[in-house]
Amino acid sequence: MRFGNMRSWEGIAALLGIFIIGFGVGFITERQLVVHGYGGTLLSGAPPDVDFSPVWKAWNILDENFVPAAVSSTTLRATTTAQQNQERVWGMIAGMAASLNDPYTFFLPPQENQAFSEDMSGSFEGVGMEIELKNGIITVVSPLKGTPAEVAGIQAGDKILKIDDTDTKGLDVSKAVKLIRGPKGSLVSLLILREGWNVPRTIKVTRDVINIPIVATKKKGDVFVISVATFTSNSPNLFRNALREFVNSGDTKLILDLRGNPGGYLEAAVDMASWFLPAGKVIVSEDYDGHAQTIIHRSYGYDVFNSNLRMAILVDKGSASASEILSDALRYYGVAKLVGTNTYGKGVVQELFDVTPETTLKVTVARWLGPDGQQIPLSGLVPDIEATTSEALIKAGADPQMDAAIRYLDSTVDAR
Repeated sequence: MRFGNMRSWEGIAALLGIFIIGFGVGFITERQLVVHGYGGTLLSGAPPDVDFSPVWKAWNILDENFVPAAVSSTTLRATTTAQQNQERVWGMIAGMAASLNDPYTFFLPPQENQAFSEDMSGSFEGVGMEIELKNGIITVVSPLKGTPAEVAGIQAGDKILKIDDTDTKGLDVSKAVKLIRGPKGSLVSLLILREGWNVPRTIKVTRDVINIPIVATKKKGDVFVISVATFTSNSPNLFRNALREFVNSGDTKLILDLRGNPGGYLEAAVDMASWFLPAGKVIVSEDYDGHAQTIIHRSYGYDVFNSNLRMAILVDKGSASASEILSDALRYYGVAKLVGTNTYGKGVVQELFDVTPETTLKVTVARWLGPDGQQIPLSGLVPDIEATTSEALIKAGADPQMDAAIRYLDSTVDAR
């Protein structure tokens, strides 16, 4: 093994087993259900200084006067008075969330909430891409690697103007997800506008069962590559196994490929960073802007690598959220250089709050601050080594960003 002073793998394995068990549960993260306040309490009644009489007046006006233009599943989903009333309640909550004009804050009614939970379980039927509302437009954060969306040519940053025959103008994310989802083998047509295109184009995607390929490894000569597609609850355990492969390979050059990784569990990013950092090093902080005390997430101190490690992290505009946290921390402490293009720029924290047992509110509650105390920029992290690619190169099987990372690692070894 080329890691001269590195701890023996037996010792590392023991650490891995202990820490994964110890920190594998109880996350409070951007995608986890939170059923209590953070430092405060949730109100159980109406705020005393808010006049709700216009709401009930509007409710009664609708009760007494509304006639649907056409009775169908899309204009009248509920078939009983109780169901109709429940739909109105969900609509009011969704409207409250939308009034904040924050693309990351929205309400998840029962069906959408169930779909969201399935996303994080790692298996669902759909096309396999992360979307959000950006500047009022449904926008692709990233297609997941190897999924129908990626195979069909969907790219990070694509603007979705229509889903089949439905115009997405004014559509919220949860409704867009519901339209894009569908049974395996069915087709969905997406009208896409991409930077550099003069006119929108239709891309048809065949839905499939999406089993998220969370962590994959491969060798590029004497460089070991670990690709992480998303940060789910079992990502730390899979990443540990990938690191075991890396150590056993005897290589000292490592590329962590986070391109197209839209993020996920904060705890997974903290755990992964801890393999490279001493205990107590600040990885990221959550700034609640005075609403609550700042939460600082520090390295657990697994810190199993010595100075022989040469590392690069591949990023692009599909690298968001937890990907940016991990990349920012490892660069700040001099562990790795970033190679690729600007990241997405997801510098804010979301939490899921239980509204009812079947529904939740996803709410922006804080800003991400890097180890330097500065907010992770909304324009994205700027790579140390810029390397671009194109559709033509990708179709030809070329990967100039990977090549740039390998050249960097080779040059750092030669310069020692």
